[in-house]
Parts: sequence; C-alpha cells; structure tokens
Amino acid sequence: MNRIAITLFSALLIVPVNAFAESMMSDAPANAEVYFVQPSDGATVEGTFKVVFGLRNMGVAPAGVEKAGTGHHHLLIDTEVPSDLSKPLPATDQIKHFGGGQTETEITLQPGEHTLRLLLGNYAHVPHSQPVVSEQITITVE
Repeated sequence: MNRIAITLFSALLIVPVNAFAESMMSDAPANAEVYFVQPSDGATVEGTFKVVFGLRNMGVAPAGVEKAGTGHHHLLIDTEVPSDLSKPLPATDQIKHFGGGQTETEITLQPGEHTLRLLLGNYAHVPHSQPVVSEQITITVE
C-alpha cells in the first residue's frame, strides 16, 4: 500500500514540473535566423578570437525579460544541440550563455579544429518551440 501511495505522490509532483517546463517555451517567428557574422566557416583564428552573433527577424533581450519575438544567444562549442530542448540550457564549458543580451564575445580555445553553433534561448534559457539554431561552423585555432 505504501508503494502505491509513494508512486501516486511522485506522479503528482512530476506532472506540475513538466507542465511548468512546457509553459516556459516561447514561440519564435517562422523566419527567424541566427548566424555567425564572425568567424566564418573554415576560418583559421588565433587562440583568443572574437565571435560576433547575427540575428534576423527577432530581437535580443536579456535573460529574465519575457518579451515576444526576442531571445538571447547561447554558443555551443564542440557539442551537439541538446536532445531535450524543452528544458533550460545548462551552463557548461561547451554551452556558453549570453544572458545579458550580448551580441559578441571573445573566447579562447586550444589549438586544433573546433565546431561552433548558436542556439537562441528565451527569457528562461529555454530554446523556442521551433528552435532558432545556426548552421554549425568549423574553425581551426592556431
């Protein structure tokens, strides 16, 4: 009997959490596009280099500011787009957050070949219901 009660109680806790996560998702315009202004695909760069983010048909707003048609940048370094885009993006060495609304940064990478990709997140760091993600580019760090 206790096992059934615990299972039911757990289910009641999980449903609101999932509903809350889904409620944090935002819509993006169908024609929204995020891309790299700099560096370009195939570029060779120094160990520390500038990255400039581009965005079309949407605006940039800092994390925490819930405004339709906006988001903020996340830079994915040497990693794939996360499989579950219904949850806030984690902040890791491979997923850099620009929740202040930044549109450029300077990063340092070890010599070798690296991949970069941009993924727009909403006010809560959750990708939009139709993810706004750039093409992956490959760069070589000298």
